[in-house]
Amino acid sequence: MTPIVSIIMGSTSDLPVMEKAAAFLDSMEIPFEMNALSAHRTPAEVESFAREAKGRGVKVILAGAGMAAALPGVIAANTTLPVIGIPIKGMLDGLDALLSIVQMPPGIPVATMGVNGALNAAILAVEMLALSDAQLATRLEDYKSNLKQKIVKANQDLAEVKYKFKTN
Repeated sequence: MTPIVSIIMGSTSDLPVMEKAAAFLDSMEIPFEMNALSAHRTPAEVESFAREAKGRGVKVILAGAGMAAALPGVIAANTTLPVIGIPIKGMLDGLDALLSIVQMPPGIPVATMGVNGALNAAILAVEMLALSDAQLATRLEDYKSNLKQKIVKANQDLAEVKYKFKTN
């Protein structure tokens, strides 16, 4: 299989967050790769990865990083592929990473998720890919429909909860 999504994290300590993206991509039957690359510790490797990703068949890059969070921006500076940044909660509850990723200069966009928002990053990547893949679009529609069903069931369960002054 050739990966069409690449999940990159600054270090393997980010795996507990980034594995949510991996699990979702897996459930959507999307081939992906996962690697740790550091914008500060392996800058040449990050640039090489970003420049070669499109030629290897990658269509979307998910990049998670904490603290200074330069990784998504460095990747975006070296590719024309869409890059989705995931700020990882760190020393300042992820605010440092969020601000680092969202404040990109003109011409170097990075779609930025909320702190630890790897699942949403994967969903956004699938939405992008589904624009040209009808089968994937159907799987995504099913996933979103199931989200609605969870809330419908939650309300049914809440209806069974009794309080003296509860009106529904």
